[in-house]
Amino acid sequence: MRFLAALLLLVSTAYCWGGYSTRTAEALSTLDRNLRNRSRYIDERQAKIDSLRSTVDPASPDPELILQIVNLYRGFENDSALYYLEEGLGSGKELPPRFLWKRAALLPLAGMFEEAEKTFSKVDSTGLSGDDLASYLEAGRQMHRYAADFYVRDPERHASHVFASLEFQKRNIETMDHDNDWYKYNEAEFCASTGRLPMAKILFEELLAESDDLTLQAKCAHHLALLSKLEDRDDDHVYYLALSADADVRSATREVLSLQELGAVMEEAGDTHRAYNYLSNALRNAVECGAPVRMIDSAISLPLIEDAYMRKMQQNQTATYIVLAVFVLMTMILIAMMIVLRRRMNRLRQLQERLRKESDARQIYISRFLQLCSIYMDKLNSFSTMVNRKLATGQADELYSLTKSGKYVEELNADFFDVFDNMFLHIYPTFYQEVNALLRPDSQIELEDGEQLNTDLRILAFMRLGITESGRIAQMLNYSLNTIYSYRNRLKNRAINKESFENDVMKIPPAI
Repeated sequence: MRFLAALLLLVSTAYCWGGYSTRTAEALSTLDRNLRNRSRYIDERQAKIDSLRSTVDPASPDPELILQIVNLYRGFENDSALYYLEEGLGSGKELPPRFLWKRAALLPLAGMFEEAEKTFSKVDSTGLSGDDLASYLEAGRQMHRYAADFYVRDPERHASHVFASLEFQKRNIETMDHDNDWYKYNEAEFCASTGRLPMAKILFEELLAESDDLTLQAKCAHHLALLSKLEDRDDDHVYYLALSADADVRSATREVLSLQELGAVMEEAGDTHRAYNYLSNALRNAVECGAPVRMIDSAISLPLIEDAYMRKMQQNQTATYIVLAVFVLMTMILIAMMIVLRRRMNRLRQLQERLRKESDARQIYISRFLQLCSIYMDKLNSFSTMVNRKLATGQADELYSLTKSGKYVEELNADFFDVFDNMFLHIYPTFYQEVNALLRPDSQIELEDGEQLNTDLRILAFMRLGITESGRIAQMLNYSLNTIYSYRNRLKNRAINKESFENDVMKIPPAI
């Protein structure tokens, strides 16, 4: 089944492979992987925002702290950014100039273009300098850039907002610190907007290679993608769009263009799966960001997926036929393997039967050996009795004193039990544990140190070997018959299931 799944994947990907270079294919794979982890990046950014929000003093909010929160919300949740710009210092309070121009820069994303220009016009920029002036000019550029993108189908308005955007950017370049990466970015973007494409390309490539700022990387890569498209370098176009989209994903930026544009490119290339994944994520970003302008752009692209999936279904039919053919072939192979396996199983069962018979034979041999031992012990006992009788008549005082104690027989019995214990545990190594499993927890058999089997276990061992008569067991152990009866009754009373205890003992398997 794994083989079939791999084959299906191979066939399906063959139709959507666009012949990209290795670096482009790797960039797309990296983007796909990071998109699957999208929620993790979003959670990380949300955690940073929540951490800052927890430090805000409602009675006397710090404007700088509010602006930090706004900057984190920007491109992430536009509605929340606008809320903090309007209500972050307290309801009804007059907004500082920085709050006004930042609000004006965000309003176009919500489609509020007139409100944005009205808010921006309230700012008196005559006394601004340094970072405040750069921030003000960047807000003006961004506000008009968003408006230009929205009015792209209205040439007059589009041109007007493009001109205004370039004017703000030109002034900003003149006032910014030249060692700042954002100065280099604005210079590169201004070069691209005014037709100096080679210089723009050089500056964007330098920034992309040198900067660790994910937002800056995303913007530079997106511009390089546009330049590559103008030069008909399709592979580079896809590569830079993938880099830009990946930087947006890792920075949890939802107000994006690269992912949407890349989705459209994938649709044209026939990569339906990626096209749907990228476009649907772009629309999801726009909705979660609260940017209606981006929602409209993303929604316009989604109908392309319907046509793409129709083509994909036709391609899948061909792939299905191939898979079916392979499936039939694999089925035939599996049937042949099952026949071979069945034969081997029959041989295995025959082998198991032979082993069982050999095991039974082994137990018979052991039983006979024990019978011989029993006979030997009977004779030994008879001999001992005779010797004692003769000694009692005074024929050999020393012999009488030696044998009367019975130590000689006890030593023989001890030797016999030692040999028997070793032999039995070699065949049934887990016998002690198996027997205890049949007994109640409070009635377990306990062995002393160095003891292999005790009397209880030896009685059960003889039974497991087929010597079930109490008289025979009494002879083997040199106990009285009543003693063996007592042992067996006590063992049954200690069992979990008294009725089947001895049968359960007989089922304890040997180690073969």
